[in-house]
Amino acid sequence: MIFWSIAIAVTAIACAALFYAAAGRTVNATGPEMADPNDHFRLALAGIEADERSGKLDAEQALAARGELAREMLRSQSEGRARADKEFGRVPLLVGLVGIVALAFGLYAVLGQPDLPAQPLANRPEMVAQSMDLGEAISRIEARLAEAPDDLRGWQVIAPAYVELGRFADAANAYRRIIGLSEPTPDLQSDLAEALLFEANGAGSDEAMALLRAAATADASHVRSRLYLAAELMRAGNYPEASAFWQQAIDLAQGDEPWLPAATQGLAVALNDGVDAAAQQQSEMIQGMVGGLSERLYAEGGTIEEWAQLVRSYLVLDDRDAAQRAFDAAVAAYPAAFDRGDLDTLALGAGLTLNGDTP
Repeated sequence: MIFWSIAIAVTAIACAALFYAAAGRTVNATGPEMADPNDHFRLALAGIEADERSGKLDAEQALAARGELAREMLRSQSEGRARADKEFGRVPLLVGLVGIVALAFGLYAVLGQPDLPAQPLANRPEMVAQSMDLGEAISRIEARLAEAPDDLRGWQVIAPAYVELGRFADAANAYRRIIGLSEPTPDLQSDLAEALLFEANGAGSDEAMALLRAAATADASHVRSRLYLAAELMRAGNYPEASAFWQQAIDLAQGDEPWLPAATQGLAVALNDGVDAAAQQQSEMIQGMVGGLSERLYAEGGTIEEWAQLVRSYLVLDDRDAAQRAFDAAVAAYPAAFDRGDLDTLALGAGLTLNGDTP
């Protein structure tokens, strides 16, 4: 209540100052009883007529004087209307100030937390993390969490930082604390499952699978849990269930997600019982090309560049025995070392031996 009283008082003072500064004021005014401003023009007109009667002004001069006096009257009336318009402009100003105040208080009533306990800026975990390197920030936050283990914001800041540093066990513990202090949302369950899977390093985690299944069940539109489930089920060889989760994730996509191509490929592999048909087809095509080149070189011979291509192809296919045989055949075909400069560099750099010698 004290906060609202102070806020209202400060706002009222600021608005009054703005309203006063924008208001039009008349300097040296004589008050409501001051003379009619048109009296000046009446007196001037009477003077012109008197001068004309006395002969000081002829008819033409008197007419010119009356015209100038008329123009001065028009200018005076125009300035008067401008002052009136300025006075009228105070009404929109007042309405605008009231609208701004109402909007500000309305938004703060919805978004603000005036009853939140005061906390020094230096003790806020998110500010600590921004003002120093990651390791030092984590040390500071850990020290604070040791004193206040129920500080939800501290755990929320430090959990993803642990993941970034590869401290997956600490990250899992932090996400458990967050869930315990708040609620097990699908995002938090997936975060914890992710930390557990990283900690398992490819060995899988029953706890992580249970968390991911709970997240997917709780939210029918939760994509991340379904992607993790599909990937882990692929690793375990459960292709029918993996294909179901791949398909669910794909159905939830808008079409421009970065993970969509990988999910589509994963679905194709799962439907083919774990065999990547595209990769298999590509491998078979490469092997066929290498086999054709090999047959021709062994039968007819070829250039040193072609022998180097054959050796490189066998190394890419991870067939070191065939690569060694091809290198031996190339050395026999080109016994002079200066003819085989690039080939020798490639072969010896890959661990092959010259003339079959043991390394």
